Amino acid sequence: MAYLPAQSGVHVGGDWFSAVEMPGGDALLVVGDVAGHGVDAVATMAQLRFTAKGMVTTGSSPTGALTRLNTLLLHSRDAHGTASMILGRYRPDGRRLVWAQAGHPPPLLLRAGAARYLDRPRGMLLGATGDPVYEEAECVLEPGDRLLFYTDGLVERPEESIDRGLERLAEAVTATEGHGTGPGALEPLLTTMLAGQERRDDVCVLDIRVPREE
Repeated sequence: MAYLPAQSGVHVGGDWFSAVEMPGGDALLVVGDVAGHGVDAVATMAQLRFTAKGMVTTGSSPTGALTRLNTLLLHSRDAHGTASMILGRYRPDGRRLVWAQAGHPPPLLLRAGAARYLDRPRGMLLGATGDPVYEEAECVLEPGDRLLFYTDGLVERPEESIDRGLERLAEAVTATEGHGTGPGALEPLLTTMLAGQERRDDVCVLDIRVPREE
């Protein structure tokens, strides 16, 4: 896991991640990005983060949680605020990930040395409309798989398209694989992606690895 604040402007933003073990052994995996910076973005981030955890822990599905979070954001003190989010529930028994997203970049799966993006189910930005549609997707992971959830600060550059940024990330993940799984495992990837750039946005990465079978 990694969080890097923006280097320009106000150094408080609304990016966050959660990786929480739930009752029964499942894992809640979330990455989110509230639009803007400053106190309001941080307050909204905290509200969404802890509410999402509470909803899924008490039985909400990923799509049900996103629908309720959308309503919460529409009625917050920043009625025009928006946020993107990817929310997944991972079941170790069967290595099954059920996930949904709200206007967020797709997860990147690295399997057997090849990187590909998961197809995104439908999902609009939180706070964009009072009648959103959210769909779930399921991915069965394999031993040795690596899955990245991240915010757009990792892949966006002013001079290039978001598609090119996603291509760079897939190339960088493949090139830097093999640097272990310890606290510094993400450093080569972050260095490759962010070298020579002033960070205008926060960067948040959740690095999920499925243990290899012995």
